[in-house]
Amino acid sequence: MQVVTIIILLFFSQAADLRKTRNGNSRKKANNRKASGLGKASSTVKRFTPNPPCDIYTSLFEKYLDCQERKLTFVLPEWPEDLKHMLLAQNSIRKLKNNMFSKFQKLKSLDLQQNEISKIEDQAFWGLNKLTTLLLQHNKLKVLSEEVFIYMPFLTYLRLYDNPWQCNCQMESLITMLQLPRNRNLANYAKCVYPAELKGQKLKLIQVEQICGEKVGPQPVPKPEITRPEFDSSLCHMYVFPVQTLDCRRKDLKKVPSNIPPDTVKLDLSNNKITLLRPKEFEEIDDLKVLNLSSNGIIHIDPAAFVGLINLEELDLSNNSLQNVEYGVLEHLYFLKILRLRENPWSCDYNIHYLFYWLKHHYNVHYNGLECRKPEEYKGWLVRKYVRSYFEECPKDKLPIYPDKFDDNETEEPTPKHSVIVTVID
Repeated sequence: MQVVTIIILLFFSQAADLRKTRNGNSRKKANNRKASGLGKASSTVKRFTPNPPCDIYTSLFEKYLDCQERKLTFVLPEWPEDLKHMLLAQNSIRKLKNNMFSKFQKLKSLDLQQNEISKIEDQAFWGLNKLTTLLLQHNKLKVLSEEVFIYMPFLTYLRLYDNPWQCNCQMESLITMLQLPRNRNLANYAKCVYPAELKGQKLKLIQVEQICGEKVGPQPVPKPEITRPEFDSSLCHMYVFPVQTLDCRRKDLKKVPSNIPPDTVKLDLSNNKITLLRPKEFEEIDDLKVLNLSSNGIIHIDPAAFVGLINLEELDLSNNSLQNVEYGVLEHLYFLKILRLRENPWSCDYNIHYLFYWLKHHYNVHYNGLECRKPEEYKGWLVRKYVRSYFEECPKDKLPIYPDKFDDNETEEPTPKHSVIVTVID
């Protein structure tokens, strides 16, 4: 009996030792897995993919930082301090904190449009005493005070439109500042969204009494401004440097947008679906110098389409469906210097004569692409050759005074003006 008891005790002791050994090995394996990152919690390997690097370049001896569309939420500390222009549009910045840009004291322009900015601390722009241009349109700002802008004494160009401005007493100092005569280029298009009775009114036209005065009885609803339909500027992208540019390329536009900012200098409407240019499409854009209408499929231009473009210097009509240009279309372009006409199905008949003679008499306009596409007998001819052949078929005594040689400025070199020699016979 004692022998059996001893055997049973030995059996249990060996089993206990075996369990301890197994538990020890399990703990070691677990520790090894943790150390090597193979534990259950670390079964998914997380990879950090950095945003594409920003572009830094120099133009006209000034340094630019192009960091648009990088999903940024803050300013990166490694950016060079000698930047003159900073492009941060279309990112995810939500708040501008105090001293956020203080190291960039040479900055002239700051583009923050199309972010998610809802708050700007009072000293966010501290140190930017050379800044002249600030773009804050297409954000989520509701209220702002004048104090934000006191660190920018040379600020002459400010965009605040397409923000949900809440026109209450907190906005008094900002509205008062914007209404000073010296600030005529600051926030011209910003409008109230709240309260309902002020919705649509420009900040520059708000009376302080409307937002801070005591309300006695119902307030009269202001009459809406009579304007052209609002242009959804979020479709296009606004650039300030090197010139004020509105980029509306490839937006599937079927007509020229209305309410384009009147201080636009360069307007790019290429690669859209605009087939007709109606009367006075651009009359309010007094400063426009460059207009690109290429690759639209334009088939007709109204004679009054370009009314008001007295400062236009460059017009691109290439790659459209134009067969001719009606009389009067170009008469308002007094300072035109470059006209691009390539890739149009120009029809060499009598209707093409206006365009040719206008270019002939405006010898300072450099043009290209004026080549016959139809009819088949003239296909591939330069229009000047066709016009010359047209007059060669007339009787000699019916010919107008016409030069023997047709100078052509399609090489974009100025054509010399024909001189007239007068001989005086005593």
